[in-house]
Amino acid sequence: MAVIYDAATRTARMGPVLSAIDSGSGAGKIKILSAADVLLVTIPLAAAPSGTVSGDVLTFGSMPRSGTGAAAGTAAKAIYTNGSDATKVSGLTVGIAGSGANVILDNLSIAVGQAVNISSATLTHNTAG
Repeated sequence: MAVIYDAATRTARMGPVLSAIDSGSGAGKIKILSAADVLLVTIPLAAAPSGTVSGDVLTFGSMPRSGTGAAAGTAAKAIYTNGSDATKVSGLTVGIAGSGANVILDNLSIAVGQAVNISSATLTHNTAG
């Protein structure tokens, strides 16, 4: 049987997640990867606090954010790191507007030197486990 957290507990757990992403030297980052784990682009988050928690959802602020394509490929997933590049959250989905993904990009096909824009980025606490 799965562990189920109540809403207040999920909310309380998201604050330390934001603090972990905001830790390290400099701003946290969103790293966009291909399905083969090739780093396509790194996009810095706003300076701490980089987002806000409302309910059990962490929403990153100061959007849109931009980066420059470092490798060519199709965006398939994302990770949130702190300012020292330590991974704090992985397994995030990427998509375009309307997809419901964690990280919303303007385009999933990334080329070297291309401007890549994130229009929104969120993290919702899972209700189980």
